[in-house]
Amino acid sequence: MPHTSQRSLLVIDLQNDYFATGKFPLWNTEEVLKNTLVAIEKAQQAGDLVVLIQHVADASRGIAPFFNEGTTGVEIHPQVLAAAPDAPVVVKSHADSFVDTSLAAVLASHNIEKLLVCGMMTQNCVAHTALSPDASGYDLQVLAEATSTVDVMIHNIALNAISTRRPLVTLDTAFA
Repeated sequence: MPHTSQRSLLVIDLQNDYFATGKFPLWNTEEVLKNTLVAIEKAQQAGDLVVLIQHVADASRGIAPFFNEGTTGVEIHPQVLAAAPDAPVVVKSHADSFVDTSLAAVLASHNIEKLLVCGMMTQNCVAHTALSPDASGYDLQVLAEATSTVDVMIHNIALNAISTRRPLVTLDTAFA
């Protein structure tokens, strides 16, 4: 379905290395994947632009523990790619999805004013993107049930910290 709204769903780092067979499996990934797929479907039905964000380790700094270019682990989860085959993919090498990427240009080219953020890791890439100075001009919300990190405690601490500056929403409230 073509994008017709001024909102974008940012799907951050749902990549193979964060799942059970990857190099750095996170907590609750299957539930987050399921919720992200629902979010993608609802976003598409609402006419929202879906943007996939992929972290690729900076090879100039040496081999990283995971997300190395050319590995299976760096690839976006196949179910996410299947759900959003035409979504633009923004490649990043920093926690903040805006730093040294095409994200701002992609959003500007689609007249996006609102962002709905989900992904991995809650305390790192999700938080840095949601709280980025470059995100300050957007009406931004975090889809809490479609985020994850290493464990539930760090996840909840990070969501609490994010919530002081950005609203947390659910699948039901985000697409109401």
